[in-house]
Amino acid sequence: MQQAAEPAQDSEIEARKRLIIDDYALRRLLNADFQERNQWGERAVALGFPKEELKLAPTALSICPWVKLVAQEMFLAGLFRIDFAKELAKEPTPKKKTAEIIQLPLWAEVLRGVPNDILRSALFSATQGRKREYIKEQTVAASDNIKIKFTGEQLDQSDLDVWDQIIHLVRSQPHGQICVFKAGAFLKSIGRSAGKSDYVWLHSTLTRLKACAVEFSNIKIGKRSCRGLIADFEVDDNTKVYKVTIDERVGKLYLSGWSGIHFEQRQALRGKSIALWLHGYFSSHAEPYPIKVETLRFLCGSKDKTIRSFRQKLREALDNLKACGALVDWQIDPDSDLVTVDRGAAITDSQRRHLAKNPPKRTRNPKNKPET
Repeated sequence: MQQAAEPAQDSEIEARKRLIIDDYALRRLLNADFQERNQWGERAVALGFPKEELKLAPTALSICPWVKLVAQEMFLAGLFRIDFAKELAKEPTPKKKTAEIIQLPLWAEVLRGVPNDILRSALFSATQGRKREYIKEQTVAASDNIKIKFTGEQLDQSDLDVWDQIIHLVRSQPHGQICVFKAGAFLKSIGRSAGKSDYVWLHSTLTRLKACAVEFSNIKIGKRSCRGLIADFEVDDNTKVYKVTIDERVGKLYLSGWSGIHFEQRQALRGKSIALWLHGYFSSHAEPYPIKVETLRFLCGSKDKTIRSFRQKLREALDNLKACGALVDWQIDPDSDLVTVDRGAAITDSQRRHLAKNPPKRTRNPKNKPET
């Protein structure tokens, strides 16, 4: 009986060794830079793993098959060493039941991934930040099937610059992780200067994102969830190093759809609030349907009192989008006041595949009028 137990014991040790290799690979990959993660992906493809499945990145709770594959290959090739005697001497950590963690999509470096529910609403409105209002449980203008209630200081497109850059930096990490950055480097990464007023602006923006409460409701499935846009943050006043914690539930916002925003185009539109909002809105549609000028004024949260004033600003914003390459052409029908745009080559490959499977249909105007 004892002789039969030895192979089983050896098998258990080998299984634990494979888990140790997987754990080492996971920790190494989570701390790797973008270039090293790409190298791991290239190894996986060379070993025969389907390239289209490499978007399944590792999380703190599990490890993807392609990472396991590369980890075993790299270990056998002697590219990293592990002290198995030391690791095997440790008691295995009992598994705990944990909440579901949803991994963010791994979009390209030239893009910024933003949930469509945000891009098709006035949560980050097309207004200038000097005249912010404090809002309490007010319904934000949004497209059909989206309902957003907001409490806090009004957000604008500059706040979105900060939020989506933070999400971009942590997109390959498990939610609940801390995003660490130096204020000066972060400001420069979003096209701003690093003067005293910019540091003050960044701190104020993070405070707004932390203090607000946003309730997202999906009318189709009848579910609501409320959260701040960041969970917490702290700063070292001497080094200007920020540690920002992302709400672990933020991944759920991407499940109902997200779009990649071309970062350089957005940078070219800085300071043009309507153009920035339109850039995100049109990016969230593979083929934008014709939409009334009045509907765009409502959705973007414009404070223009007259449709004539907004229409003039809209024309300028559409010209700006054309100049930066986000649109090929646009027109406003003088009779129906419908805005039609042609995105041309600006649509992504995934949007082209979507169009091939699902021809665009005309959508109704949004019904979620702001509460008064």
